[in-house]
Amino acid sequence: MDAHLLHVNPSSPEPIYRQIAEQLRRLVSAGQLRPGDGLPSVREVASVHAINPMTVSRAYSQLEAEGVLERLRGKGMAVAARDQARGATTAARLQMLEPALREAARQSRELELPAERVLARLRQLIEEDNA
Repeated sequence: MDAHLLHVNPSSPEPIYRQIAEQLRRLVSAGQLRPGDGLPSVREVASVHAINPMTVSRAYSQLEAEGVLERLRGKGMAVAARDQARGATTAARLQMLEPALREAARQSRELELPAERVLARLRQLIEEDNA
């Protein structure tokens, strides 16, 4: 995995370590990261995103404690062979997205935006990333 694939938003109210952990959970759950796939080193992620290495280490440690990642002696962190989130159903993956969808819905109501325009823009964003 390339460290550039992670997206960090320093201005987000969500702590950076949580941003990293959530992204990795989603990648594993969707099968984009498979058992045994190596992760970039703490130092590499910290350097690419100009963040404190302890922040990355905290995200990796949290995922290790959850069983999503495992530490491979001399090789760094990798996706755990026994990860329970792997191969999650579409419904389970949608549930992971639920908080962000609720927040987007709340903000669109506050901005009094028509649902059709918001949904069209969401579809456009999804399709941009798949192109």
